[in-house]
Amino acid sequence: MKMTLKNIGLGLGVALLASTVWTQDIHFSNAEYSPMSLNPGLTGVHARMQANVNYRTQWKSVATPYNTIAASIEMRFNEKKRQKKGIIAGGLNFYNDKVGNLPLSTNKFSLTFAYHLILDRTSTIGIGLYGGFGQRSLEPNDGHWGSQYDGTQYNSSLPSNEVFASNQFGFFDAGTGIVYNYKSGGSRRSNGAEKLITAGLAFYHVNNPNYSFINKEDETLPLRWSVFANATISLQNKNGAIMPGFYFNRQKSNVEILYGTYYRFTLGDGNVAKHLGLGVFHRWRDALVVKSFLQIGEFTGGVAYDFNISSLSGASSGRGGMEVFMRYQLGPKGFSRSQI
Repeated sequence: MKMTLKNIGLGLGVALLASTVWTQDIHFSNAEYSPMSLNPGLTGVHARMQANVNYRTQWKSVATPYNTIAASIEMRFNEKKRQKKGIIAGGLNFYNDKVGNLPLSTNKFSLTFAYHLILDRTSTIGIGLYGGFGQRSLEPNDGHWGSQYDGTQYNSSLPSNEVFASNQFGFFDAGTGIVYNYKSGGSRRSNGAEKLITAGLAFYHVNNPNYSFINKEDETLPLRWSVFANATISLQNKNGAIMPGFYFNRQKSNVEILYGTYYRFTLGDGNVAKHLGLGVFHRWRDALVVKSFLQIGEFTGGVAYDFNISSLSGASSGRGGMEVFMRYQLGPKGFSRSQI
């Protein structure tokens, strides 16, 4: 994960192009609002149709900012069929990630497919698959390399001694995930009481695609496996809910653990759902994350800010990264055979 790249955070990452720190995935503090980077099995779980856009910028205080934008859209294909045994869904996902002074840019476009077996009126279990094509590029002439330091200062006239097979290349990527979903209440009949629990396990880059600008066969994109669980649980007064979440990612030796909770306030009693959420999360050994969102009907928007508390906090002055997101959901429903 990028937040563990201490050398890059201090502005030295441009001298480490050939090392494995360049083979790590994007991440979002708003993990629950970036479903396709969390688990492909989430495709079609929470709505008939859903679209998400995420933007993150980080390390602005110590280096050229890392900027990541991701967008996804997903929908169910057999929504109108009644008395069905499962949900069939598909989606599209795209992201662009740009880092450093070179800059190093990664673009990836993926297709997802998922099937969710209806267990009963409240529960499903499903599996999702994704396959996609990615492209990486850089401009090495814009870099400052270790060989260009003469012992006392940087000297641009010195050769970089870097040899690249190509300034850009493409790769195929694939992965899978399994998701369990439980939902009860949330309707007028239940007087607004709601309990939603979702959990899953995913594996990204199962094919270990080649990820090298210098054609090193052993420099591949490592497998990333992800475990998550989150929930929305209404409190007895029906005007509030807690929304805890736990997100674990491991990619080779890099580990990300994000955990915390929102408190969601219900605003008004109208036919259109209106909620305000405020949350505090902690990314283990890295950052304290303050988050908020506002939901009005089908639209939800929010922000998150990372306060760096790692060993980089002296260089970053505690400033880690900022995120914004927007979500549109059409017709969130349960998976009950009688409802769908």
